[in-house]
Amino acid sequence: MSRTLQIPEGYKSALTLRETQHAIKYIKDLFQQVLSFALTLDRVTAPLLVAKGSGINDDLNGVERKVEFSIKEIDHEAEIVQSLAKWKRMALYRYHYNVGEGIYTDMNAIRRDDDTDNIHSIFVDQWDWEKVISAEDRNVEYLKQTVISIVKAIAYAKRKINLRYHQLSGSICDTPFFITSQELYDMYPDLPAKERERLITKEHKTVFIMQIGGKLSNGEKHDGRAPDYDDWALNGDLLLWNDVLQNALEISSMGIRVDSQSLKTQLEACDATDRSRFEYHSKILDGTLPLTIGGGIGQSRLCMLLLEKAHIGEVQVSIWPSDMMNECADKGIILL
Repeated sequence: MSRTLQIPEGYKSALTLRETQHAIKYIKDLFQQVLSFALTLDRVTAPLLVAKGSGINDDLNGVERKVEFSIKEIDHEAEIVQSLAKWKRMALYRYHYNVGEGIYTDMNAIRRDDDTDNIHSIFVDQWDWEKVISAEDRNVEYLKQTVISIVKAIAYAKRKINLRYHQLSGSICDTPFFITSQELYDMYPDLPAKERERLITKEHKTVFIMQIGGKLSNGEKHDGRAPDYDDWALNGDLLLWNDVLQNALEISSMGIRVDSQSLKTQLEACDATDRSRFEYHSKILDGTLPLTIGGGIGQSRLCMLLLEKAHIGEVQVSIWPSDMMNECADKGIILL
């Protein structure tokens, strides 16, 4: 069953199907160049699948089922990745990257337990990126400066796409507003987390909500986070205001990654200390892996936002519930 489908009143795509395909390629070519320059990143090849039980796959909130399958010539099963949060840090170590250098890649994933709606699909495509930092860089100010660089890259891409397609008119605020999840809760204690996000993003247009994963003063979490990649005190979500849907759109989840101490603390908080046996976790605990910052930037979500689309299926090919497909067809929303 899909989430609630939103059909904006009077919506009609500003671009034809053919223009949309051209524009998607233009955005993806442009943005990855701008991002790699802004953050000093090399493009690398990344896996679509990893060995089951390796500890490399992203566990997300710990309840999502992974897509698993057997391989004829190998005696253990494989998993389709859910993200590359852990793989990237291992890659920086294996490829001998230094402080200030990093990587990005095209990440494709299948998240079979995701609900589908205007902005959610079981197919996920991101620019996953990761960068080596020093111990002195593990602070909020460094995190904020990195967020600002990403936002400026997005705003630049929007200006360029508007110049190419004059029927597009929206803009991106290139000055992010920073707020912690606790501060946001204190502003709207009687509202659910997603409504708090909507209101703060409607006001400030570009918002970075920090410190996600730990419990708030009410004993609840703003949102779930796996305990073994982001440091919950040094992470956040980047939200941009979507004029078409009149709602906040999460474009990126990112953060400074766990060091040995924060990994221990977060594994204990999630009753997940058994993960310490995996190579990835043990190499953090003993200081072998470099300190890093990283995240993912949704490719389809960015294209959807910059091209002023109402549904993510207008910029990516996926599988949708039949009732959603029928309603979109009735309202003139063409899913690819």
